[in-house]
Amino acid sequence: MIAVSALAPELLLASMGSIVGPDHATLRDGTVVVAPGDVDQVAEVLRFAQSNRLVVTPAGGGTKSNWGNPVAAGIQLNMRRMARVREHAWQDMTCTVEAGCTWAEMQTALANHGQMVALDPLWPERATVGGIIATNDSGALRIQFGGLRDLIIGMTFVLADGTIAKSGGKVVKNVAGYDLHKLLTGSFGTLGVIAEVNFRLHPVERFVQTWSVIARDADAADPASFAGPLFALMDSQMTPSGVQLRMFRRECGLDIRIAAPGEYLAECAAEYEARVRSIFSEFAVKPSDDAAWQARQQIFDSDYELVLKASVIAGEVCSVASELRRRADAEGVELALVCQANGLMTVGINSRHDSAVRFVEHLRARLAKFGGSAIAARVPDATRKEVDVWGPQSDALPLMREIKRRFDPGRVLNPGRFVGNI
Repeated sequence: MIAVSALAPELLLASMGSIVGPDHATLRDGTVVVAPGDVDQVAEVLRFAQSNRLVVTPAGGGTKSNWGNPVAAGIQLNMRRMARVREHAWQDMTCTVEAGCTWAEMQTALANHGQMVALDPLWPERATVGGIIATNDSGALRIQFGGLRDLIIGMTFVLADGTIAKSGGKVVKNVAGYDLHKLLTGSFGTLGVIAEVNFRLHPVERFVQTWSVIARDADAADPASFAGPLFALMDSQMTPSGVQLRMFRRECGLDIRIAAPGEYLAECAAEYEARVRSIFSEFAVKPSDDAAWQARQQIFDSDYELVLKASVIAGEVCSVASELRRRADAEGVELALVCQANGLMTVGINSRHDSAVRFVEHLRARLAKFGGSAIAARVPDATRKEVDVWGPQSDALPLMREIKRRFDPGRVLNPGRFVGNI
């Protein structure tokens, strides 16, 4: 690939302006920022980029632009002009949304018919549908409704050579063709540019109740002490829509969220609270609010120098958290942690450079014992030299590289951003 300056920036800018309109192509810090208005313009931009051997990076709200390895792009494909909810088939509980629509804008439109996409990503007011899918972001609701691959039923995307492709369909029971949209989910823009997405929907939750379970002695709190009651909760007949373990400095607690689309749950609130208090009888249980579910975003919004996203076996959540706390105390590391009951963990670290490197290495070695992993969503430049963003290479890397070669043989789309410099 070649840089934008090697193609004469003025000529490239004029070429992009002829595709998307001169008002929607600008030169910024050596990169031409292009804002296509529809999928055909996306395809034309990519055809031009491939024929001229230019690197293209898709962009939305920019909330996760620093996740993964950095990419030096000649063209930034800004999707914010493609921001409509194109179709809401509320009778079928499905919708079609353009990739540049923010998550909050989409949810507001769907709420007019009492429906939602049952996912709670980071920064919903700024993050776009395409960016959320490309990074496979999800929050506490995943424990009840599943992740993005469970909620997407179809997708329109553009391959690196400009081919417009479709996967899945617009109805939940569609089984025709390959589920290529599952492959693009979490691919960090390396396989194709997401243009439109078809979601399955769920009713909006009308009643929501959160309880926070806190150790009575905060200084002596050990995450491992939550393990038994947490198992009992998950094995009970209760169906929480969110369960998270969180640690900030010395405070350690567990949040439990019960929600329902109808009003009937309000009548059962007292019974649910009694069950929670019975299961967590050794702890202080108090009603809380939705602010508790901002804990994961709080780690990213705070000044933690290193932020990790880790996957843990659900049964090891409390023991891993306890081990990390002990190690942080021993190493003098400032630690924040939010872990969903399904095993998805966000870890914030402030420490000396050498301590941070050792901490990451220990966590990755610990998780590798049962197939877990940890990626660095935020990492200082100095630490990046010693801590690979994606961690040790997996056995699946040869297959992943072959998929990249088949989808993007010219390495036009975000080359090097993903694991193994894919």
